[in-house]
Amino acid sequence: MELGKKLEILSAGARYDVSCASSGSDRRAPPGGMGRNLPAGVCHSFAGDGRCISLLKLLFSNACRYDCAYCMNRASNDIPRASFSTQELTKLTLSFYRRNYIEGLFLSSGVFADPDIVMERLVEVARSLREDAGFGGYIHLKAIPGCGDRLLKKAGRYADRLSANIELPTAASLSKLAPDKSGKEILSSMRFIGESCAEAREDSRRIAATPDFAPAGQSTQLIVGATPDDDMALLGLAQSLYRRYRLRRVYYSAYLPVGLDARLPTGPPPLLREHRLYQADWLLRFYGFKAEELLNPALPNLCEEIDPKSAWALAHPEFFPVELSRASMEELMRVPGLGATSARRIVSARRAAKLKPELLPRLGLVMKRARYFLSLYGRALETSIAWEGLRPLLMDRPPASRTPLLGKAAWSGPSGKPMALAVQSQLEFVFP
Repeated sequence: MELGKKLEILSAGARYDVSCASSGSDRRAPPGGMGRNLPAGVCHSFAGDGRCISLLKLLFSNACRYDCAYCMNRASNDIPRASFSTQELTKLTLSFYRRNYIEGLFLSSGVFADPDIVMERLVEVARSLREDAGFGGYIHLKAIPGCGDRLLKKAGRYADRLSANIELPTAASLSKLAPDKSGKEILSSMRFIGESCAEAREDSRRIAATPDFAPAGQSTQLIVGATPDDDMALLGLAQSLYRRYRLRRVYYSAYLPVGLDARLPTGPPPLLREHRLYQADWLLRFYGFKAEELLNPALPNLCEEIDPKSAWALAHPEFFPVELSRASMEELMRVPGLGATSARRIVSARRAAKLKPELLPRLGLVMKRARYFLSLYGRALETSIAWEGLRPLLMDRPPASRTPLLGKAAWSGPSGKPMALAVQSQLEFVFP
């Protein structure tokens, strides 16, 4: 098969994996090599559906012995099959890089053989790029669940980021749609990667020459809407993964129908639900929220009309108004329309001078939202609207409309088992 045809098939097979961000690594090419991965990450743009298009995003092979119902590359799907060789992928990556088409490589694969064999092929591509070609750009490798720790350790030496996709949030869903996969194997890979990353960081504090291990950390992906699992299950699992394995990101991918199967839903992908999950995930990672604050058994799904932070605020009138002149960073960051940067600016500005209402927008506050929840020196910033009347003012869209206004282009990546379970037992419940 011609290389161009392989590229067409294997790039198409990789487009459903959204866990391909590229940040957090500071790798440089060796003397005489090429490329550099800047600390801020690979410069990337987003396609109309919100997916990253700056990386050469490919499958090593789309042949797969697994028959996951939601996957285009599943064993029972009658599609053209192709595989690269290590030499082909190395030359292709370097050729695209020299032409300034890409700044890095995202490499995954179907499980066409024993997991160790598949992982060994991926690692060999990364090794060839690093050692033979002196490539210093970004490399993201998919960790194949079930492969040995030795190969994962080797992969972490060459890759900037590793990812093992969970895809479905419960053991029941995994058994129904992906019976060949093992939740325990996926979590075992995550655990090893997380421990190795932490070990490398700790060693580097004492020994400067410590080799990097996946310096951009690890990520995973959850599919949204392929199963009846609610947002509480998705966010609860994400929270547990962040706490236990220190994942850099959990990505949410709205289910896109790729074939007919009675086990799968029909209809358009739940893009707005995906968007809300990203917003809630942002609150978990950067704003000090807990999943059980945003959702509960009585309200297991995020509101479509209102963003999660505003929905939380409306449900907790006792917390407001927040006094700008003395509120802590944690309190400020719970105010709708006020983010981490603007909260830091407020804390800094009030140390130097008295805050004035007219200067607040210059500090980064989105006043059309924030003013309903703030007071300054004992005086509320907005008194003309009763609390009961705030909801319509905070809606992203009219409640009667069911057409999503926010597609993947407005993806908030840059800008979810029962919550009563303890975090320590969360994953054992999800994947017994």
